[in-house]
Amino acid sequence: MSTANAVWKKHEFFERNSIILLIGILIVVAIGGLIEIAPLFYLKSTVEKVEGMRPYTPLELAGRNIYIREGCYLCHSQMIRPMRDEVERYGHFSLAAESMYDHPFQWGSKRTGPDLARVGGKYSDEWHREHLNDPRAVVPTSIMPAYSFLGAKPLDAGSLIADLKANQRIGVPYSDEMILKARSDILTQVNPDDAAMDEFQKRYPGALPRDAGPARQQPTELDALVAYLQVLGTMVDFKLYDDKKNLR
Repeated sequence: MSTANAVWKKHEFFERNSIILLIGILIVVAIGGLIEIAPLFYLKSTVEKVEGMRPYTPLELAGRNIYIREGCYLCHSQMIRPMRDEVERYGHFSLAAESMYDHPFQWGSKRTGPDLARVGGKYSDEWHREHLNDPRAVVPTSIMPAYSFLGAKPLDAGSLIADLKANQRIGVPYSDEMILKARSDILTQVNPDDAAMDEFQKRYPGALPRDAGPARQQPTELDALVAYLQVLGTMVDFKLYDDKKNLR
């Protein structure tokens, strides 16, 4: 009898005894589950730390809330898979750390429209405004609905304070100072000439000003949404990340 046949004969014992097979399956699953779950009891975090990540500014967070409210995630994912066709089209594959301050995260899998994980800085603020007001004015084949009403709706900064506090409670590192100055930080970010810009950028390193033009004193929901879109994928220096991981 060959070695292969001998092994198969031994395996027949499990095939012919369903109870023994079931017990064996349970043991294997239990061992596998223990190996996966046990580290969670002593690891402080399962997400690797990546340089550059920071909490959203109040304006960006307000824009994110509008993005979710309007259901943008139903057509646009924010998750680039580590496959050639994905990175060739959209850019560097997504890192878990990029969503560490997202509650809930916006990964998704359905793409009626393009993935937005790296859309920040790809187009100008004016392009985004035009696109949101009339998508077909800049992308003739677009099937996206217009969101022109956002430009006429003043941003509600009052509710954002509660949102910042809620995020703080679940671990997002918003300080009490950040929450206290949320209203003024919104006005600062939409005005590149604001005298408090340096202080604002100390609280939110790398945050860029967005010029709301005539709406500087009363930013709209459109200003907030553009600020959110423009920050997506811009916090991490991927060249530095790849060099450290020797991925290039």
